[in-house]
Amino acid sequence: MSTLVAIAYPDAQTAERVRGELIQATKEHLIQLEDAVVVEHQPDGKIKLHQAMSTTGAGAAGGALWGGLIGLIFLAPLFGMAIGAASGALAGKVTDTGVNDNFMKELGAKMPPGGAALIALGRSDAPNKVIDRVKAYGGEVIQTSLDEEAEERLRHALGEASGAPA
Repeated sequence: MSTLVAIAYPDAQTAERVRGELIQATKEHLIQLEDAVVVEHQPDGKIKLHQAMSTTGAGAAGGALWGGLIGLIFLAPLFGMAIGAASGALAGKVTDTGVNDNFMKELGAKMPPGGAALIALGRSDAPNKVIDRVKAYGGEVIQTSLDEEAEERLRHALGEASGAPA
């Protein structure tokens, strides 16, 4: 089962560095990420989501591939690729995978202007190794689906006071 963890940071740069650590951890097979989004509460009050992967781009690439293959059957591969890319991009744009965008925007609105949060959805067979990679960045746990013991271990590693409210 996947676990959701949202950690607040003083700025988007710190949250991006932590996301980079998590992405590196996926390459080392320490964690399997389904989504990792940096939510930034910009100084002008706007909430910006920095997605790790563009569903529009992925949809366009997949659509172009399938459109090209279908186009080969009908002897019009370029036309098929163009139609496939357009329909794939549209499907990717309306697809919301991973963490719900509305949830992330609501969470971002609760942060102070200039602040940011990393929201990660995934699972790990080596959570202590993942925590060791990100604990140097600090942060405050603001939402999690971890059990109480695992959440307390994470809070302690990030330097939070024991028994901090969620």
